[in-house]
Order: sequence, then structure tokens, then C-alpha cells
Amino acid sequence: MSHTTKNKAALLGRVRRLKGQMEAVERALEAEAPCGEILNLVASVRGAINGLMGELVEDHIRMHVVDPDTETDKVRSQGAADLIEALRKYLK
Repeated sequence: MSHTTKNKAALLGRVRRLKGQMEAVERALEAEAPCGEILNLVASVRGAINGLMGELVEDHIRMHVVDPDTETDKVRSQGAADLIEALRKYLK
């Protein structure tokens, strides 16, 4: 089973929230809201996209590359854990 199928409900929930955030940006632009307000809305969308991307890539690493929680080779396990941690920091 694919990790996207396993976590389908949660992932779809995140996508639906993103859709709502994008609609808020659209409404703000249509209403000619102040640029600071629009920038804050877009920044929120960016953060949500980064969170979704981080979750998908981390799950991909764990399912298709190596899961640091179950890998018996200590070097590979540590390498995967380091990669996941760097990814989390990068997408923050």
C-alpha cells in the first residue's frame, strides 16, 4: 500500500485547507485588500504547501528509500534520519 493511499484522508484534508486558503487570497485580491494583508495570506499558503511537501517527502523516504525506525544498518538508519531532519528544517 502506498503511503499516499494509507494517509489519504489526512492528505486530502490538508489539500482542502490549502484550497480554502487560496480562495481567501483570490477574495482579497478581488476586494482590493491592502497588500500587507494579501502578502500575509500568501505566506500562510506557502507555509501550508511546505508542510504538505515535507510530509509527502518524509513518507516517501520512509516507504521507498529506508525507514530509520526499522533499518538494521546503523549507518543507513542514521543517514535517513539526518535527511528527514534536514528536510524538516529546510521546509520550515
